[in-house]
Amino acid sequence: MAQRTKHEDCSLPTAAGPLTLHAVYHELYSAPLPSTHRFPMAKFRLLRRLLLDEQVLQANQIRRPLSIPRRDLERIHRRSYHQAFSRDQLSRSEQRRIGLPATRPLVQRTWLSVGGTLLTARLALQHGIACHLAGGTHHAHPGFGSGFCIFNDVATTARVLLDNGEVQRLLVVDLDVHQGDGTAACFADEPRITTLSVHAASNFPLRKVASDIDIPLEDATGDDDYLAAIGDRLPQVLDDQQPDLVLFNAGVDPHRDDRLGRLELSDEGLLRRDRLVLDAALRRSIPIATVIGGGYDELMPLVRRHAIVIRAAVEQARLFGLS
Repeated sequence: MAQRTKHEDCSLPTAAGPLTLHAVYHELYSAPLPSTHRFPMAKFRLLRRLLLDEQVLQANQIRRPLSIPRRDLERIHRRSYHQAFSRDQLSRSEQRRIGLPATRPLVQRTWLSVGGTLLTARLALQHGIACHLAGGTHHAHPGFGSGFCIFNDVATTARVLLDNGEVQRLLVVDLDVHQGDGTAACFADEPRITTLSVHAASNFPLRKVASDIDIPLEDATGDDDYLAAIGDRLPQVLDDQQPDLVLFNAGVDPHRDDRLGRLELSDEGLLRRDRLVLDAALRRSIPIATVIGGGYDELMPLVRRHAIVIRAAVEQARLFGLS
């Protein structure tokens, strides 16, 4: 891969020029929810539309996934759990823990989204970088869902790639504001997968599951301190672990306007964060796949924040000559 030779400014690219970034999306991702529901399900559809309208992506760059095969989902999730969810047989307490109804459209989009992250990872292994316009459901454990997370797409993807011999070592970089407890639980005894979580210390989940590397931050942490925490640790982890792939959860809920956040990042801080992570992997010739993770705000400001990692990925793909 070509190496970066100078620091770039903060302008964000459009899709003019060579089409170098591969993205994944399915039109069923935005399953209908009651109008009063607080999960912003429309963000997936609106994110795709924004990226096309602003020429960050073109339609022929976006791949359509298949549902994750059951045998692959069961590498992480118990059959009793995924069947109970898919058949709307979870108990009321289990449903409340997830916070989403098991409607037929939601079941379908849940299986599709896991397949989408797996496809994104395989595209990244082939091309160096790829982005999923969904994913990051990191609170899902093998036997239960939690916090709007039903199946753990990143954990399932990592396990499938390892089991199939497509990678030998893998790093999960989880920068959602909430600690990635489900992913950490899935890989507590798996030395080939390193989990790194940077999150608000006092935020959900109350009882956290230790990641391999946890970086808890105090409430109101802003751009500079946040970026210093990542910049001081991530390059060392990449050099020490030498993963074959990075799975990057680029959640935007560390933003200062996020309803469920507690941190104080700006739009510029999110952009600098995403550039830092992408650059750290690509300058070491390590493929990287991104998922959008969490974010809770008015729809269009939220969608624009989720677009930041895609814009940064377009930029980095060009800088490193990826196609």
